[in-house]
Amino acid sequence: MSANQLQSLKQFTTVVADTGDFESIRKFAPQDATTNPSLILKAVLQPEYRSLLDKAIAENKGSSLSGAELLHKIIDDTLILFGLEILKIVPGRVSTEVDARLSFDTEGTIAKAHYLIGLYEKAGISRERVLIKIASTWEGIRAAEVLQKEGINCNLTLLFSLVQAVACAEGGIRLISPFVGRIYDYYKSKTGKEYVGLEDPGVQSVHVIYNYFKKYGHDTQVMGASFRNTGEIVALAGCDLLTISPDLLAKLEASEEPLLRVLDPESAKKLDIPKVPVDEKSFRWALNEDAMATDKLAEGIRKFGEDIVKLEGIIAQSL
Repeated sequence: MSANQLQSLKQFTTVVADTGDFESIRKFAPQDATTNPSLILKAVLQPEYRSLLDKAIAENKGSSLSGAELLHKIIDDTLILFGLEILKIVPGRVSTEVDARLSFDTEGTIAKAHYLIGLYEKAGISRERVLIKIASTWEGIRAAEVLQKEGINCNLTLLFSLVQAVACAEGGIRLISPFVGRIYDYYKSKTGKEYVGLEDPGVQSVHVIYNYFKKYGHDTQVMGASFRNTGEIVALAGCDLLTISPDLLAKLEASEEPLLRVLDPESAKKLDIPKVPVDEKSFRWALNEDAMATDKLAEGIRKFGEDIVKLEGIIAQSL
């Protein structure tokens, strides 16, 4: 019996579940799992996961905290409860996201990361099993650079451009998450065109980043994220990691179409790729010149921020 596409993909790419749904994680047996505020909000609106939010609320009811501080504490506790449940299922790591409203606050991001890691360690989880997820702003990358030196591994998210990726690599960041589907959405809305496979601008972006990293020997892992269809995933076979939603994992599992390795480190080393400068001025200018990356980074931070506010609203009603 021939291997399905998911089995084939797992031969040369680490598969990560992009969900807060434990049953989906159990079903597809990924190495790692990643969450974000939007996924946690979606999960706690389902009866089977509401108990985790209720537990975090109950444990904080007698707290001396109040107002925004209390809401922040309950959200952090909820994130950790989800992470702990996920770590019972996956053999690898879970990504837990820092509040998006800290995306331009280096010191605030470092403090929040310390706090989240402290909660995991208090629960008996070693920091090697956790990735702190931070938006790929200049301030976020600088925070992650400090955290990495302390042995706290980071996952830089909302990444849409090569300059963001190179800044992360030169900062020694453990992992980056280029957002394939959101790049696709941007160009589709601008042109009205459907992009397939290697024509997809989101796929092309990850190819450029992956090849640059392998060419220059960067250890930072590339994890393609935010997929719209299985064609994007197939066109990135061989990427270090891919984080995939349950519906697309199911489609890969159901398909026995051939899936071949596309990205390869040895091939990348032979390419002629110019170096990218990444001091603060060149970073901000390059990002500003990339309208898509600027728009999608800002939009992504806003959306994650909005979903945290919605989660705070649900908590406030329950208190």
